[in-house]
Amino acid sequence: MALSSSMAVSTSTNVLENGKYKTEMIKIDQGSSCCSSTKANCSQCLPPPKPLLIGTPSEAGEFPGLLFLHGYLLNNSFYSQLFQHIASHGFIVIARSYTVWQDLIQQKKSSSTAAITNWFSEGLQTCLPSHVRPNLSMPALSGHSRGGKVAFAVALGKAITALKFSALIGVDTVDGMDKGKQTPPPILTYIPHSFDIDMAVLVLGSGLGEVKRNPLFPPCAPKGDYGHVDMLNDDTTGIRGKATYCLCKNGKSREPMRRFVGGVMVAFLRAYLEDNSMDLESMKDGHLAAPVVLQKVDFLV
Repeated sequence: MALSSSMAVSTSTNVLENGKYKTEMIKIDQGSSCCSSTKANCSQCLPPPKPLLIGTPSEAGEFPGLLFLHGYLLNNSFYSQLFQHIASHGFIVIARSYTVWQDLIQQKKSSSTAAITNWFSEGLQTCLPSHVRPNLSMPALSGHSRGGKVAFAVALGKAITALKFSALIGVDTVDGMDKGKQTPPPILTYIPHSFDIDMAVLVLGSGLGEVKRNPLFPPCAPKGDYGHVDMLNDDTTGIRGKATYCLCKNGKSREPMRRFVGGVMVAFLRAYLEDNSMDLESMKDGHLAAPVVLQKVDFLV
């Protein structure tokens, strides 16, 4: 078994700050026997079909689940600070990890995402602390960059899941370099009503995505003020991690954008999974000051 965990402490209830729950990060490597962090009943655990990184409240309770799909050629561990932010407000974040080969093939990513979702009902509880219970009655789905494209593909029925998602979040989602230059299969078809999705949807843009980091590489995403990867951890290590600083144009600091993305995701999840729209309305109306400048806010009902 290969499982590790780390702890973070949070006290605030402002969605733009860390929440009131202490959090735990649980890493489960591929092929490991899944076990709760208390090491109880390991022989009865059901291993997940793919490697996972789980951010969860470490205190007792029942919490909604959010499946997160990372961006192209990134690692799920690069988002651990974002996951801790979301988990500290009472959500369980389950982030799968793609190999380079899977990152290149869209269909494999969609089918493996469905496999993880189908594992939730039987296996997720066994990977959590024994006093933490996942509420899977209204799970949410999210993704960043190409991971956002996969999330939309799953929401559009490109892969069959046993659980029905109730909310969808795309963080600076990318379907290719431009119209007609999409990665196969294209999700943006430009056909009217092709995006009629039966769930609440949140789409976040970054800002500097359309700006080239250097003349050798194309822009990473559409335009804005913060970079395409500015919601990642302050420090991303390894070859992939170092590449996040040189392939995409970045803002001055990742902390403001990461705090904003975490805060608006929490506000959105509270609104559509817990029927509490107060924080989302406050952010939309400008009553809750965001750490970044919002160029445009569209709220469609």
